[in-house]
Amino acid sequence: MVTRQDSNKARQKRHRRVRAKISGTAACPRLSVYRSLNHIYAQLIDDVNGVTLASAASVEKEFEYGGNQEAAKKVGELLAKRAAEKGIEACVFDRGGYIYHGRVAALAEGAREGGLKF
Repeated sequence: MVTRQDSNKARQKRHRRVRAKISGTAACPRLSVYRSLNHIYAQLIDDVNGVTLASAASVEKEFEYGGNQEAAKKVGELLAKRAAEKGIEACVFDRGGYIYHGRVAALAEGAREGGLKF
């Protein structure tokens, strides 16, 4: 029987493997995704300076429920809007060890529609 703890450890292992290969800079930050059971979170991170440049999450006031694909797409669009305000046009996508499917793919699609390039 696979427990939630085992699958989270496997996800963290996949995430470390991906993070060994990609890194964000101020010019091209890393778009990091975290997906919980009820919400989804996204950040644009400058790994060189260790700073979060912009963030968006489905726990913010304007979201009624954050655990579906529509909310994930809105989070992506909101993040792209906040990035554009700070002059960020391109980024590197970090799926956080999750499969590129469902809410993670919807967030990426929303960010692309909002104007981010990756």
